[in-house]
Amino acid sequence: MSDDSTRPAREDDRVPLDPPSAAESVSAALGNAARRAGLDPAKHTSTGAAVWSAMGGVRGILESVLPSLAFVVLFTITIDPETRQGNLWLSLGVSVGLAVAFTLARLIAKSPPSAAIGGLLATAGAAVLSLVTGRGQDNFVPGFFTNGAYGTAFLVSALIGWPLIGLVAGYLLGEGTRWRADRRKRRAYTWLSIAWAALFAARLAVQLPLYFAGDVTALGTLKIVMGLPLFAPMLAVTWLVVRALHPRRES
Repeated sequence: MSDDSTRPAREDDRVPLDPPSAAESVSAALGNAARRAGLDPAKHTSTGAAVWSAMGGVRGILESVLPSLAFVVLFTITIDPETRQGNLWLSLGVSVGLAVAFTLARLIAKSPPSAAIGGLLATAGAAVLSLVTGRGQDNFVPGFFTNGAYGTAFLVSALIGWPLIGLVAGYLLGEGTRWRADRRKRRAYTWLSIAWAALFAARLAVQLPLYFAGDVTALGTLKIVMGLPLFAPMLAVTWLVVRALHPRRES
């Protein structure tokens, strides 16, 4: 009779590795998303390069700003003094048209179209809502929900001790979730996440009153001003703090 104890273990006899924890899975998902967005410590050594990459360069900035800018300008110059409403079809048509053009340009150039497609879907969805209600300010409603969701996620993650900034940084820098054992890193990631939550909350605090007042021009202008001009410095500060917590080691 053969002794099974001396038989080499087959592949299906081996004990499977423990599945990754929920936190590690979330960290990996967020880290991969950040890397696709251009935040990759292995590629960028300077803060400026990282921020510029995350914004998508000139093309990314244009894709982010021009559709909203076109809507605000066209809506404003076509406002009827009696109804206080601009030409929605023209304003939204040009805005969506620009988003379509950016998406097609990426497809033709065979560059990653995910950012442009995301912008197109958001622009088209907002346009449909605005056309259905007949109110220009409703073009900004989806953005309120987006800011609310992001702000809530950052705040809750910080309050429960799993700040999103830490999860992303831990994955990108190969640290996993070990940073939680370091009080200094945990505190820094917590405050960074709270700062991001405050940014999204500030957008809502400033823009919601304008929405209820029906001031489309001011609302659209502040949406643009509180977009990339605030996102870029916040991202730069975050990158600098993370880099300070993870200094490069000379080989």
